[in-house]
Amino acid sequence: ETEKLTPENMAFSGCSVTNGKGRGIVMETGMRTRIGRIAQLIAGEDGLQRKKCGCLPDTSGSHTPLQANLESLGGRIGVMAVVVCVAIFFVGVALGRTDPSSPDTKPWLYMILIAVTLAVAAIPEGIPLCVTISLSIGCKEMVRKHVLVRKLAAVETLGSASVICSDKTGTLTEGKMSMVRMWAGSVPYLVSGKGFDPSVGGITRASTGADAAGDLAVRSALLSAILCCNTTLCKVRDEETGEEKYEPRGNSSEAPIVVAARKVGFAEGAAGEYPRVLEVPFSSSRKMMLTVCEVSGRKELCTGGMPLGSETKYLAVCKGAPNFIVEHCTERLAEDGSVQEMTFAAKEEMLRVVDEYSSQALRVLAIATRELPSLPYDANDEDLSTDKKFQACRGGLRLLGVVASIDPDRDGVPESVLLARGAGIRVVMITGDYLKTAVAIARNVNILRACDDEEVAAVDCARLRPNDEYLAHEKMDELTSSVRVFARARPEDKLEIVKSLQRQGAVTAMTGDGVNDAPALNQADIGVAMGIQGTEVAKGASDMILTDDNFCSIVGAVEKGRIIYAGIQKFVAFIMSVHIAEVIQIFICIVVGIPVMRTPLQILFLILVTDLPVCIALAMEPGERTVLKDRPRPKEEPVVLGWMWWSMTLNGIVVAAVVLGIYLWALAIYCDGEVLQDRIAELPDHDAKLMDARTVAFISLVWSENCRSYCSRTFDRPVYTNLLGNSAMQKALGIASVALYAGVLTPFFSTLILELDGVGIGLDGWAIALMGPLVCLVLCEGCKIITIYQMNSYQRHLAECRLNDDLMRHEQNVAFDRIVSISSQASREGSYHPSFAVSQELVHFPPGRFPWHMTHGPHGHAEDYGLQRAGSDPLLGNGLVGPGTKLEAVQSFTECASRSSCSMVSDGSYQDQKVVLD
Repeated sequence: ETEKLTPENMAFSGCSVTNGKGRGIVMETGMRTRIGRIAQLIAGEDGLQRKKCGCLPDTSGSHTPLQANLESLGGRIGVMAVVVCVAIFFVGVALGRTDPSSPDTKPWLYMILIAVTLAVAAIPEGIPLCVTISLSIGCKEMVRKHVLVRKLAAVETLGSASVICSDKTGTLTEGKMSMVRMWAGSVPYLVSGKGFDPSVGGITRASTGADAAGDLAVRSALLSAILCCNTTLCKVRDEETGEEKYEPRGNSSEAPIVVAARKVGFAEGAAGEYPRVLEVPFSSSRKMMLTVCEVSGRKELCTGGMPLGSETKYLAVCKGAPNFIVEHCTERLAEDGSVQEMTFAAKEEMLRVVDEYSSQALRVLAIATRELPSLPYDANDEDLSTDKKFQACRGGLRLLGVVASIDPDRDGVPESVLLARGAGIRVVMITGDYLKTAVAIARNVNILRACDDEEVAAVDCARLRPNDEYLAHEKMDELTSSVRVFARARPEDKLEIVKSLQRQGAVTAMTGDGVNDAPALNQADIGVAMGIQGTEVAKGASDMILTDDNFCSIVGAVEKGRIIYAGIQKFVAFIMSVHIAEVIQIFICIVVGIPVMRTPLQILFLILVTDLPVCIALAMEPGERTVLKDRPRPKEEPVVLGWMWWSMTLNGIVVAAVVLGIYLWALAIYCDGEVLQDRIAELPDHDAKLMDARTVAFISLVWSENCRSYCSRTFDRPVYTNLLGNSAMQKALGIASVALYAGVLTPFFSTLILELDGVGIGLDGWAIALMGPLVCLVLCEGCKIITIYQMNSYQRHLAECRLNDDLMRHEQNVAFDRIVSISSQASREGSYHPSFAVSQELVHFPPGRFPWHMTHGPHGHAEDYGLQRAGSDPLLGNGLVGPGTKLEAVQSFTECASRSSCSMVSDGSYQDQKVVLD
């Protein structure tokens, strides 16, 4: 029998005792208890928070991929800004540039002011603000998808998830045991309907599909079963929704029986009509529950049920493990209500049915009765033990049938798993259930495919910790890289699995609901707790909570996370192109000797007032329909890709060139044909004239950026594609326009603070400004041709890398099949012969490191031929692969395979050659 994860004689700290009394021995206290160990796992190995810079906490270990990438981007921008500011300072000082309004100011003092202006233009102050706002909006929208986000950055992180580790019960499944099969009177039946609502579904014959609610065997078995149950089914009102629903009160294993009985027409209080005189509760030693009910005066058990003997006054009912109950059965109920002897063949038939149901991971219970003319024990003997009463009543049973239940998969989960797989996300089930049960559910919900080998894709977690010590990191990573079902998992197992996946570069999402799930939830990149069944400890350790406990909500959140990240990329590319344009404009003005186009205050107004609403709108851009068909981005992939830098630079150059052209045009008109700073300074009333030219350039820049924002909605599609699909963009442009007109037309504020004059430029100035966005729109759309080419080149490169990886894995599998084929051939022929051409076969291995030996014994015996791990004890018995060990060998080889080359060496301990894959 498989070792149980939780010993039956242990009570753990923190657990509640609901009834009874007992005496125990304290085994562990404090942090050495199970719950103390969980607390240690949550706190980490050292349980201490690392410090940085003496007093500031180091949070780098908990950074999400987006946070790490934005930190890297910020560092790069900061370095570039410092370099540009220092360069422009020295260039300006060398050229002797001075303040046009104060010619006596020393050049170095004026260039310090310009360098500060350039720093304001170079550093995108709006990125953190826009990221925070977009993530906040994403949190609000995720609530509609039944996802409550506790940590803001988790919104985007879930979109980058490459592995989702999910619990089974309540997440992939309903968390509600439902009867699906029944065998009564030697006839198989199907039970339909999920959940606890008896009005949904019914019982039909498996062979014909005919309604079986009135079948004698069905009614007899179900009524007898509820006579041996303490569970009731009640209709309650949901406090949140106000809807009425059915809810069982009692044992979860009995709930499916009670629901099925109601489906065939038994009333809520049907069991109450049969007074109970004895109850022997279920125990692990008895493996069954027994009750004795009074049935005197009844000719049949129930309407349409099995007939009762005229002398029958009591009915003993047993419900429990089929293999235990059948040992005490001497007769069985036939389909027509007759009673037949329980022969050896009948027992074998019943056990075959039980095995069939068990292979489908169904929980099977047998139901048997015994008619009693009187109680087989002295009811007045108070010293008579329960066990003796049980032994007196359980003999000579009549088998009525077996019922099989399962926790069914949730509606939509199989489709969501397929969606996740199409999105390049590996779904892994980690459960405390037995392996067979886990495999059956995994196949139902598409975690395991029909082509998957259960020996490789599904494992008992005991394999992670042979001799209670976890495998080395390399071996653990090899195992977790291919397994999709982990059964009989401890809390420590979940934590080690998550760590292993993270070592492989996977962004891991982990679901859980219990206290024992908290360490893994805390360790995972995204911890997802259950809102209905989850404990407060699990919720506290998580990053987000599923308010409906449904796996489908995770996939929906992944889609939203990817859309949010795509929006962040779009507005980062937009705002960076704006700052690149600002830097180029100021640099050219200083080098050529043109008056600087904008003041620091104008730049801040431009970035934080007119551009900010547009950036937020870009972050709210609807996602592409194919967003769930893309592979998860690598963990280390930057927010701004290489081709995006080219796109930002190109668009920045376009905006800078267009606005500079408008500025020069305006200078020529308002400054009497002069464009150089020294000449303009000599003009009368030059400050007002320069203000007019700057106002035209400012208006043109804002309008150009508004057009650019529409172009930035997509990197590779025309601007008119779904032009009005983002209503937030129209609102943002309206806000930006109001801010612009308020900034250039409001008396006092525009002229004295912003130094802009929208009234003074006249209609001619507004017409000149209008030329900028028109030219900018055409040129920016033209830049998309280059961007599309670079995007396609990048995607081809990624596809080639993935294809090479897939081919590598395929070639490794083919190569190993050759080895097994050679081994099988050697076994068939009984000796080694050079015609096997082992060396010729093995040189076809792809480059990789395989720590294995291909060997045959000193006399070429077939049983000595096979695979052996280099530098260790033999792998299988004598360490070699024969036909009967192919599956185990394939699995072990796959686990240890990585890249290398192969070579031929001699070994004096062998008569012939030994091939070493080193």
